[in-house]
Amino acid sequence: MNVFVLKISFNFGGIDHIIYPVIFRNESEVILVDCGYPDFLPIIERAANLHGISLNQLTGIIITHHDVDHVGGLYEIRKKYPHIKVYCSGPEEPYITGHKKSVRLEQAEALFPDVPDDQKEGAIYFQQMLQSVQPVKVDAILSDGEELAFLKGVKIIYTPGHMPGHISFYIEESRTLVAADAVVYEDGELEIANPEYTLDLDAAIQSVKKLRQLDIQRIICYHGGVVEENVEQQLEKLINKYD
Repeated sequence: MNVFVLKISFNFGGIDHIIYPVIFRNESEVILVDCGYPDFLPIIERAANLHGISLNQLTGIIITHHDVDHVGGLYEIRKKYPHIKVYCSGPEEPYITGHKKSVRLEQAEALFPDVPDDQKEGAIYFQQMLQSVQPVKVDAILSDGEELAFLKGVKIIYTPGHMPGHISFYIEESRTLVAADAVVYEDGELEIANPEYTLDLDAAIQSVKKLRQLDIQRIICYHGGVVEENVEQQLEKLINKYD
């Protein structure tokens, strides 16, 4: 099985950003993990093409959690490529299908009264972007510890905290962790993603401790990219920072 790391560069709010979605490919399946913001379809298509992959080859998309930078592009992709199956964890399913209100939107609305006046315009725009995410039908639920039947060797790891149903992926053969937002790589160190906005910081730390039990040589972070140096020591340092 091959793991392709897409590099998506964009400007948001006058600031340059990079995200790193992943594509798993074996003999029969081509699975995209997370798909960026709304209107990111052309960007995702171009990034996949750089690896010799056309999105019409996709057989599925796995959404790790319903933050807008992970699920925002899903509706557009599914509309253009309706054959693609959508997968997520059980706790995330009602948010992706629209049966529950985004917890990030609830958080943004709750924090809004305390936002400084000079930042309210940006806060309103963020809420509007969250509200613009279109619901999408989920085809199958992924369970904690499940080894995917359609992706042999890829194991689902529930890593709640950043979001209630956040998931990561472990590939034992290559000792690779696809972290999504369970951890990010900033300024040369692993860190909790936006700890001040993490829904449950204690749970997020417990998730890092759970990951620390795995034999990991390489981490692919959605924010920060590929980390291969001193991975175990970096995870230990992160745990100690919050303990």
